[in-house]
Amino acid sequence: MAQNTALIAGVEVSTDHWIDGRRVPSKERFQDASPIDGSHLAEIASGGKAEVDEAVDAARRAFPAWAALGPEGRLPILKAFAEGLRARAKELAAVETMDNGSLLGGNLMRVVPRAAQNIEFFADWATTLQGHVIEGTEVTNHVRYDPAGVAALITPWNAPLMLTTWKVGPALAAGDTVVVKPPEWAPLTCSLMAEVAHAAGLPPGVLNVVQGIGELAGDALVKHGEVDRISFTGSTDTAKLIGEAAARSITPMSAELGGKSPFIVCADADLDAAAQTVAAQYMNAGQVCLAGTRVFVEVSIEKTFLEKVRGAVAHMAVGDPRDPATRVGPLITREHFDRVAGFVERAKAAGAEALWGGSPANFGPLYFQPTLFANVDPASEISQREVFGPVLTWQTFEDEAAVIAAANDTHYGLAGVLFSRDEARAMRIASQVVAGTLWVNCFFVRDLAAPFGGSRDSGIGREGGSWSFDFYSDIKNIAVRKGSFGQQGG
Repeated sequence: MAQNTALIAGVEVSTDHWIDGRRVPSKERFQDASPIDGSHLAEIASGGKAEVDEAVDAARRAFPAWAALGPEGRLPILKAFAEGLRARAKELAAVETMDNGSLLGGNLMRVVPRAAQNIEFFADWATTLQGHVIEGTEVTNHVRYDPAGVAALITPWNAPLMLTTWKVGPALAAGDTVVVKPPEWAPLTCSLMAEVAHAAGLPPGVLNVVQGIGELAGDALVKHGEVDRISFTGSTDTAKLIGEAAARSITPMSAELGGKSPFIVCADADLDAAAQTVAAQYMNAGQVCLAGTRVFVEVSIEKTFLEKVRGAVAHMAVGDPRDPATRVGPLITREHFDRVAGFVERAKAAGAEALWGGSPANFGPLYFQPTLFANVDPASEISQREVFGPVLTWQTFEDEAAVIAAANDTHYGLAGVLFSRDEARAMRIASQVVAGTLWVNCFFVRDLAAPFGGSRDSGIGREGGSWSFDFYSDIKNIAVRKGSFGQQGG
């Protein structure tokens, strides 16, 4: 059967599902548009229960042989997968930019290389997990990381290629087979990823991609009885629904969710570096769950630091993400734009003062100005709920106890940023802020060997390094009584 394809930024992209090593169409399709200018990109195959059943069945059939290869047997295939992503970096970057409006330069220089690293790093790490032995007094414990089975991976639109490979890498390296449900607002690079994996020698059924909207394809996937792991990145509300499905089948679930992270600037900080990093919170038009959107500044430096931030933000040009001069691109859809604008208008109505921004940018229908609100009530919506747009709030603090209490005064706990030159002070504050990751004098540095995830409403579980394999594996202990081999019964 002929493939349905679309030409995106000069790249031919299949718009059908990838199931069992081949393209599979669907009668139902949904529209995909570019947030850059609203132009139509493609009609995407929209899957549901039938396509999910087919994909999970394919993954289940492929599982025994893939698991039996072991980490060393899977290693060369996954290495080739990573190299394939690098070889197609320009195409993947261009398609992702058209599909979700992220900066082309960032996709080319950071996102695609990181996607390749996600595959390669975990393939290497898996080879280090074998032969773990714990000597007890009576027994020798042989700890194994056995492949768990079929993993359902549901990924978001703000960084679809990077965040999908962040899940695919450890799942495949652990010996699982996977079914990916890419984001309906930006599905195209996941389609290309499947082709790269196939060209690298990944056997049919090991990696499957079922496109569709969450209420149909996503719902069918998380409720499927033959799924052994569920990994989700997205909103807290959606995670609650997935959690209900996972609980009914007792399927292990990992969830990395939203955030309302604090950005703490102490008086002894490198203020120039801190100001540039505050401005960087507007990257990807603020559509970053990790962003430090609540800025807390020690009161003694407020005026000085505000002017430094103002100067840094002045260079955050809003425009076409394909333009190298652009620093802030579009929001993903009209629906999401209206959501962000609604937060802003309600904050103004509640008495918050926009120190800059506060309205749509004069560039295109989905572009919004970088915005900073002062005079905000800590209990207000703009202080408590995730906006997921280029909107920050500004507050001051006088002492450590006050800023720690303010930082922790939300239902979230994903990340945080802290700037201080005083190591002891920085560690005191960081150790008391509720967050899965706290960056000190830096931001958005994600070491793949380190644990990553959220606390409270920001998630369940940790991934990265061995933590990923704790999730994607069935950990087995074989306890052998010492001296019991080689002895004949009486």
